[in-house]
Amino acid sequence: MTFIIIGKNIDVTPGLKEAVEHKLGKLERYFTPDTEIHVTLSVQRERQKIEVTIPVKGDIIRSEQVSSDMYVSIDLVEEVIERQLRKYKNKLIARHQEGGNFKQEFYETDDLIPDEDEVQIVRTKRFGIKPMYPEDACVQMDLLGHDFFVFCNAETDEVNVVYRRKNGSFGLIEPEFR
Repeated sequence: MTFIIIGKNIDVTPGLKEAVEHKLGKLERYFTPDTEIHVTLSVQRERQKIEVTIPVKGDIIRSEQVSSDMYVSIDLVEEVIERQLRKYKNKLIARHQEGGNFKQEFYETDDLIPDEDEVQIVRTKRFGIKPMYPEDACVQMDLLGHDFFVFCNAETDEVNVVYRRKNGSFGLIEPEFR
């Protein structure tokens, strides 16, 4: 695995680099040697944030964790990545897909398949979508008291999602077909 570690508002010290490589290096047994792991460390006031992105055959495994201590954030992100790997592995096995960057041992080990983490859809919701502008969708989302809202964008005629970000601002998700 290749680690690409960058820092924003923080110097990536040898100690931090070693901690990241040690913690996330535990995942090495599941990935091929050419797998890249992108790590961004950042500090904003008292928030120590780590973002980890692992591109895997058209998908990404990603986690972002924040705490008051960077080493705690590193521990947290490793746990979340492990959990995401469990879910991704179950998905691959269920669909009999080929997983790209994973070694054969990833499929053969049972340590990542607990039943309690299996994804189950327990409810399906259907609703009419009327064309509206993203700003109107944000207002509608607020009126409903939701953190996201699916709508048909009146400008592009595509299905979009607006969502509330952690800092209270709004985000817009637009589809990008590959």
